[in-house]
Amino acid sequence: MTGEPIRVLVVEDDPVAADAHVMYVGRVPGFVAVGKAHTGAEARRILDRTPVDLLLLDLHLPDVHGLQFARSLRAAGHQADVIAVTSARDLAVVREGVSLGVVQYVLKPFTFATLRDRLTRYAEFRAAAGEASGQDEVDRALAALRAPSPAALPKGLSAPTLERVTVALRESKEGLTAAALAESVGISRITARRYLEHLVEAGRAGRSPLYGQVGRPELVYRWGRGEGRR
Repeated sequence: MTGEPIRVLVVEDDPVAADAHVMYVGRVPGFVAVGKAHTGAEARRILDRTPVDLLLLDLHLPDVHGLQFARSLRAAGHQADVIAVTSARDLAVVREGVSLGVVQYVLKPFTFATLRDRLTRYAEFRAAAGEASGQDEVDRALAALRAPSPAALPKGLSAPTLERVTVALRESKEGLTAAALAESVGISRITARRYLEHLVEAGRAGRSPLYGQVGRPELVYRWGRGEGRR
C-alpha cells in the first residue's frame, strides 16, 4: 500500500477495548490511529481539530448512539467513513447505517484478523479511482468492500462461545479462573483456558497467580487487568 496512511479515529467507551483497537489499527500496513475517544463529545472535539479518514465507531456510546453520532457528523460536513463496531445484530440498524457512511460492520468480540480483513478491503475500495470501464469493474470495486471473507479464530474456538466467555469475564469484577469460567459458560476447563489465553494474547485480558491455596497457584483472569502475558 502506497501513499499517505489512512487516518483512523477509534471511538469506543471501553478503555481496554479502545486500547486494543488502537493497537490493531497500528498493526495494519497503510493505516495509522490518530486518536481515541470514549464518548461522542470527545470524538467530535478530535474531529474538529484532526484530519480523519475513517472512524472505528462503537454504536453504544455513553452519551449518544453511534448512528445518531454519524448522522450529526454528516450534517456538520464531516466526510469520514465509518466502520461500525457493535454487539447488536439488528439488521434494521445495519440498513440505517448504510445511508450514513457506514461501510462495514464488525461484531464484538472480534480478533485482529477480522479487523485486518475489513481494513484491507476498505483500503482496496478507497484506492479505486478513475472511470469504470463497465459493470464488471464497478462490481469488483463494491465486492472489495461488501464481501469480506470471514476471518478464522484459532482452531477449535468459535465466535459464539468467545462472545459468551467475553461477557462472563467482563461482568466479573474479581476475575475468573478457568474452572470458574468453565462452570459459568458450560464448557470444559481446558476449553475455557484456551479462550482465556486467546483473550490475553489479543490484549483484551490479563492474568495473574491466585495465591493462598495449597499447591501450585491457579491463574485468575481479569478483563483488561492483571499482569498480562507470562
